[in-house]
Amino acid sequence: MAHRLLVRRVLTLSVKDLRCLPASSSFSTSVCSTSTPLSFLTPKRTLPLSLSHISRREVSFNIQDQEDFKERVIKSEMPVLIDFHAQWCGPCKILGPRLEKAISKQKGKVAMAKVDIDDHTDLAIEYGVSAVPTVIAMRGGDVIDQFVGLKDDDALDSFVSKLIGQ
Repeated sequence: MAHRLLVRRVLTLSVKDLRCLPASSSFSTSVCSTSTPLSFLTPKRTLPLSLSHISRREVSFNIQDQEDFKERVIKSEMPVLIDFHAQWCGPCKILGPRLEKAISKQKGKVAMAKVDIDDHTDLAIEYGVSAVPTVIAMRGGDVIDQFVGLKDDDALDSFVSKLIGQ
């Protein structure tokens, strides 16, 4: 397996790759030298854009405990959807990605907290969750709206938009 990877790497190198190494973090400028030693196993290339410069705002997160719930949901300045789910729940596995898609369309205006009811039974009882999936919309620590079960993409978009618009 390792031999195949090595052969594939060598075969995909062009003549320019064998002679030129990037002089900076940009591929557009390079210094060519035929005397520069190259190692096929560890190419000395850098990406044009460092991944550390990409800021990513976390839209959805898993609740760890009661204190985490207070800090990230109750005290949140932005609206939060709480997805009460379970690992064994088939509809939950369908609804989760749909909710994340609806949240991502809002570009950081809404967050989503995921609460596993088997791990956090106290939170499920506190918010009256009797079936999963249950989704509760909160703003400023107050419950705005909720639904139980599956919804289609249009209904989810409408639910999220209504949370932002209020």
